[in-house]
Amino acid sequence: MTQTLSKTQKGISLQLGKLRRLAQPFFLPLDQVNGWQFIWLLISLLFCVGGLVLVGLTGLIGLLEKLQPILTQKYFGGIVQTIEKIWGGLWGWFFSGLFILGSASFFSLRQQLRNKRWVHWLLLGIIVLMLLAVNGINAGIGFIARDLTNALVQKQQEGFYRILGIYACCFVVALPIRVSQIFFTYKLGIIWREWLSSSLISDYMNNKAYYILNPNDEQATDIDNPDQRITDDTRAFTGQSLQFTLGIFDALLTFSLNIIILWSISTNLTLSLFGYAAFATGILLIAGKNLVRIDFDQLRYEADFRYGLVHIRDNAESIAFYSGEEPEKLETQRRLDEVVRNFNLLIIWRVIIDVMRRSINYAGNFFPYLIMAVPYFAGEIDYGRFIQASFAFGMVEGSLFFIVNQIEELAKFTAGISRLEGFQSKVEQVNRKNDINSSLTISTKNEILIKNADLYPPGCDKPIIQNLNLSIDQSDKVLVVGPSGCGKTSLLRMISGLWTPVKGMIERPETGDLLFIPQRPYMLLGSLREQLCYPTEEDRFSDDHLRSVLAEVKLHELVDRYPNLDVKQDWPRILSLGEQQRLAFGRLLLNSPRFAVLDEATSALDVKTEKHLYELLKKRELAVISVGHRPTLIEFHSSVLELVGDGNWHLVPTSSYDFDKS
Repeated sequence: MTQTLSKTQKGISLQLGKLRRLAQPFFLPLDQVNGWQFIWLLISLLFCVGGLVLVGLTGLIGLLEKLQPILTQKYFGGIVQTIEKIWGGLWGWFFSGLFILGSASFFSLRQQLRNKRWVHWLLLGIIVLMLLAVNGINAGIGFIARDLTNALVQKQQEGFYRILGIYACCFVVALPIRVSQIFFTYKLGIIWREWLSSSLISDYMNNKAYYILNPNDEQATDIDNPDQRITDDTRAFTGQSLQFTLGIFDALLTFSLNIIILWSISTNLTLSLFGYAAFATGILLIAGKNLVRIDFDQLRYEADFRYGLVHIRDNAESIAFYSGEEPEKLETQRRLDEVVRNFNLLIIWRVIIDVMRRSINYAGNFFPYLIMAVPYFAGEIDYGRFIQASFAFGMVEGSLFFIVNQIEELAKFTAGISRLEGFQSKVEQVNRKNDINSSLTISTKNEILIKNADLYPPGCDKPIIQNLNLSIDQSDKVLVVGPSGCGKTSLLRMISGLWTPVKGMIERPETGDLLFIPQRPYMLLGSLREQLCYPTEEDRFSDDHLRSVLAEVKLHELVDRYPNLDVKQDWPRILSLGEQQRLAFGRLLLNSPRFAVLDEATSALDVKTEKHLYELLKKRELAVISVGHRPTLIEFHSSVLELVGDGNWHLVPTSSYDFDKS
């Protein structure tokens, strides 16, 4: 039992740590403020808002007493007495001290509230203020319900309708407050989501973390579906975080305002509620523990199922050429089966939890009747007091059972925290690792220099290249050849900085001075102008300049088909591979790097077009590293690097290399 409890406490502590790493940076810097300070500032917010409400209420009641003293004493006498009691005794000093303490806490952390974090706290404060106002009205409704019931029992028609009018006024006042609270909650939620998503995207695109995590290889990474984590998981996390935070605030306020009323009516009812709530909450939390794991799996299976359908859409033409509908259908059905199987398990546990929760709620309805019946029949309280006790009991019970009533949402929330924080931690880990490994690559020289480099593919202990020494300056043109699978593309990855050698050093030019063109060029989601200029800014070039470059790479017909360069199309589907390769050469000419790395970049072109494109590069006088299999490429290069396939290599002048003997 002790071991189980310790394990549970450890799990809760771990989950709270994950929650803090995700939530705190939006409100306070993670490296400057610890978790306890963050929690204290949340409590301080309650102190500040509560103090402002008390001062405002005191001023409002004072104004009403001057304008309508009779009306105030008749209908708000309880509030007047409570305020006088607070300010006439130690409670006034106590609440004033809490307000000063809360304000001092925010003042002491004023430096950490920069970068618009104070706006986030201000919005949260406004929402809490509205929650407090609504809870104050609800507490007052308990007294109104008491008087209304007594008026009915005593058949006081005039008093009944007068109190009923006050009851209606409470709803009229509460409605805009509640609507405003919902508006500001959504507003804070979207600001938080934008901030968190932008932060994750920035880290994801930094140090090529998106490439290293390799989301398309489901077996090679424990971070599945980064797209879902940045979109759906951030939306759910920010919305649910606010929901639970404000729910806890609401529960605390409801409890604070109604527990005194309930205690003054019946001590026995109050103590019974505490014991009952502790027992029921413990049972449901233990039973709901399985929901966290099942919800975590459900999020992953749903994302995998959706990704499979997106994969079909992105590769529709290739699947159609192969007539591969049947295997694609089987794989999609397999993913759907996982979704359905896990959801069936989720249904069972949700039903179990729901039955337990409803049983507890139904049982709670009997407590006021069981306990309050005795003093009522003894004549110690009137029926209005009985109704007020039931109302206060329900309010306090709702606040105590907040976690229980949210157990399913809490399970989803916990699963979402694990996925989102796991993604965040993995991205940060990749960035830290790349920062350390970046010492192997020096981006300061206008040459590519490889010294004694040993290159291994990720997760493999067999070398692709051993002890490679290679120097390429701005006048060199190197052709890389070798049998399929010998590591030609891997070498280009190392030169481009995607892979790091386990031994040796690489000196390479700065980013922007080296451009890589793969066999199948990348086609982004955008216009023809954006395709051509990628990755540089499109406003650097005029339309005439872009059209002339398209003409240079023999894409006249593309200009004729799409005279408007801002047209957006599904370019990977519309353009043939040969057209895509010529477009990639157009990018190369526009970007004007000092080094070009070409991985079979002309494999889909005829020999004549290939010769024309390489002559364009020759005129630009830039260094070229090419991978190719055609003998016709020899004339455009000064040396040949032959990879054997067992880690060995040979570097020879093109004049000494014979393609027929290779």
